[in-house]
Amino acid sequence: MRPLMVLMIAGGLVTGSAACRYPSNLGDLKPNLLLTDAGVSNTLAANDLLEVRVYQEPDLSGVYRVDGDGHIDFPLCGKVQVGGVTASGAAEAITTCLKNGFVRRPQVSALVKEFNSKKVFVFGEVSKPGSFAYEDGMTIIHAISQAGGLTRSAAKNSVNVTRVVDGKEVKLPVKVEDIVIGREKNFQLVPGDIIFVPESFI
Repeated sequence: MRPLMVLMIAGGLVTGSAACRYPSNLGDLKPNLLLTDAGVSNTLAANDLLEVRVYQEPDLSGVYRVDGDGHIDFPLCGKVQVGGVTASGAAEAITTCLKNGFVRRPQVSALVKEFNSKKVFVFGEVSKPGSFAYEDGMTIIHAISQAGGLTRSAAKNSVNVTRVVDGKEVKLPVKVEDIVIGREKNFQLVPGDIIFVPESFI
């Protein structure tokens, strides 16, 4: 986390590190049940941007947008189905196509540049509340930074994340100030999370 981003969030406090402990008041729910399957949360869909690199083929390398039917329009291959698969799955699909007489022994890598099809939501005492494109590995600190940082009146250690687990909404309390100063580990988000920052009345 860059110092400027940390200053936006906590007024100069020092940054913390990676995935927050889950609260003990969630009954029998185990931490791993609070995270969606990586293969589901990281699958591609309409409007996502996929960056593709083909070794020694600069004309084929570039950034491609997934269309409404889940395809990218890839040189030589035409329409390649990538909707519903991960970036590595997209790389395999492109490799299979290029092997079909276009490129000898293609070496293809792909990564998601923007998950525009998946959102997280930040409301309450932040400078710019709203919805934001989910990014692979996104944390609560990153999301709050995207929302312009906390306001002066934010209750930094009373933030709630609402998440759907097994079809039910679960509220996860997160101590953002403690994350920033290193007392707690950072909190990993999943697509669809709703972050609410309440006002402090102290």
